[in-house]
Amino acid sequence: MRYNAIYRPLTATPFKRNSFYTEIAPSKELQSYIRCYWGTEKPLIQIENDDVPELVIPDTCVDIIYHIDYTDNIVTGGFCGVNDCSFHAHNNGTIGHTVSTFAIRFYAWSAYAFCDDSLQSTMNGYFDVGSKFEWLDKIIRPRLVELKTLQEKISFTEQVLLKRLFDVRENAVVNDTIQNILINKGSLDIANLAKESFVSTRHLERLFHEYVGITPKKLSNLIRYQFLWRNILCEPDFDVLSAIHKFGYTDQSHLLREFKRYHTMDINNATMMAFKDVGNIQDVFV
Repeated sequence: MRYNAIYRPLTATPFKRNSFYTEIAPSKELQSYIRCYWGTEKPLIQIENDDVPELVIPDTCVDIIYHIDYTDNIVTGGFCGVNDCSFHAHNNGTIGHTVSTFAIRFYAWSAYAFCDDSLQSTMNGYFDVGSKFEWLDKIIRPRLVELKTLQEKISFTEQVLLKRLFDVRENAVVNDTIQNILINKGSLDIANLAKESFVSTRHLERLFHEYVGITPKKLSNLIRYQFLWRNILCEPDFDVLSAIHKFGYTDQSHLLREFKRYHTMDINNATMMAFKDVGNIQDVFV
């Protein structure tokens, strides 16, 4: 399934690109599974004023994040499960040390294809990479200190993941339901989703807990929010009333309340944050 053709979730600051944070798209073969790779372009010296908390909004993705400390030759790694609420992330590098970050951002429903175990009970959680991706962690972690640039890390990781494509774990019902959610921009309720997939609502919820770590209802709401967020940023003449009908909200109050619930701020402030320090944005959404 080429989900990326119709759905590309965004962060709170999707235009942010600098030496501390860069996103790079995966190869064509992995685009159905990976939203992007991200991290520092090359090792940097951790300075005190880097520790500015970043708003992380629900982007319907899960991340494997590695922090590399070249001064102490230490690599720490964590797996961040799918989130249904926003939070602030802090830089945890040691002041004065040479460090870098490397991360793989999977779509929430595609991480299971590469993990060792169920994704149940991982929502809003942060775990050691080895607890869910032991096979991948054993291969990648030992090489990260010697692979200096972000592109070098990506090239090595891609080789590992591409070999695994022949042995990925997927479920047809989950895949079909995800496709249905995306086509309908998250506007279908669970009863209709289950009906379209020819299963009971209870069975569909069990499958989603296993394969995604979140209920189909919550995931649908988050996907609708992400479609709305992209529309807010991409449409020069964005109109709330039009968005209500386009994305299946009950009324204006429902749309505004749900957006603020997931984003922790209203649309105007969210937009100001997204476009802060942005120069030319014509090539952002490619």
